[in-house]
Amino acid sequence: MSSYFKILRAGINSTFQDLGRFQLQHLGVAPSGCMDKFLFSISNKLVGNKSSEGALEFAYQGPLLELVGESASVGVSGKIKFNIIKKNGEIINGESNESFLIQNGDKIDILSTIDSAYGYLAVSGGFKLQKVNGSISTLVRARIGSNDGDKLKIGEKILLNNINSSFTPKKIKLDLEKDNIIRVIKGLQFNYFSNNSREDFFSKEYKVTRLTDRMGMRLEGEKLENIVSTNIKSEGIIKGSVQIPGDGQPIILLSDHPTIGGYPKIANIITADYDKLVQKTPGSKIKFKMVDLTIAESAFRQYVRKF
Repeated sequence: MSSYFKILRAGINSTFQDLGRFQLQHLGVAPSGCMDKFLFSISNKLVGNKSSEGALEFAYQGPLLELVGESASVGVSGKIKFNIIKKNGEIINGESNESFLIQNGDKIDILSTIDSAYGYLAVSGGFKLQKVNGSISTLVRARIGSNDGDKLKIGEKILLNNINSSFTPKKIKLDLEKDNIIRVIKGLQFNYFSNNSREDFFSKEYKVTRLTDRMGMRLEGEKLENIVSTNIKSEGIIKGSVQIPGDGQPIILLSDHPTIGGYPKIANIITADYDKLVQKTPGSKIKFKMVDLTIAESAFRQYVRKF
């Protein structure tokens, strides 16, 4: 019988993700995939998997999992508070960004993220998940992906692939960025906004609101004045687009974004700062900084080298 995790608590927005499902946006299917690519990759590196192997993503509070079967090497990445509960009832404080071995009957209790939104759990050999169009990523709104396109539920079983019996502990020291500066390049409708509003966008702080999920992040701050039109013909949009609807408050599109949209876009988050952005929790303040394409490409090369 295959080893598996039994879900005793599902947590908040716990889904399976990989690097994403691409080349389907023309059919209205968002790429989805992990929110924080760097931490996702770290979770797999901790247990010796390929960086593209599917992992469990959770937000704020994660699941409570019980292992049934052979021992397994597990890695939890991010700024996470969690416990390992041994079969005999002993409770061990978990260490993030460090692999550990659990035995049959042991539990992993992901209590919370710390000053961040997302964390990841990977297991050596990976989870036994069905791919849809080449990806296991779960897009809940469209019911696409592994686990029947849905979040985890209490009582479900997560089957594991063949487990590598050899265990070599790994620990990765991370220096995660804490500043609130988010770099952007100009959006297609940058000139739709008044000079004063463009200055406000780059000089004033914006607050992350509770209306934030895998689809988008709503901000609150200085109202931006559109001097051309608050609507445009619907056109293709991408992750990181900063849309400005009629109320003048920015919306940043995230991994589960719609594939087309009709709001003007003042800017787009550069790839190198996307992971930092999505880890901002409601109430956090951010400031935007304009960079040109050359700087964005240089930042991307540095970002890739982190992996």
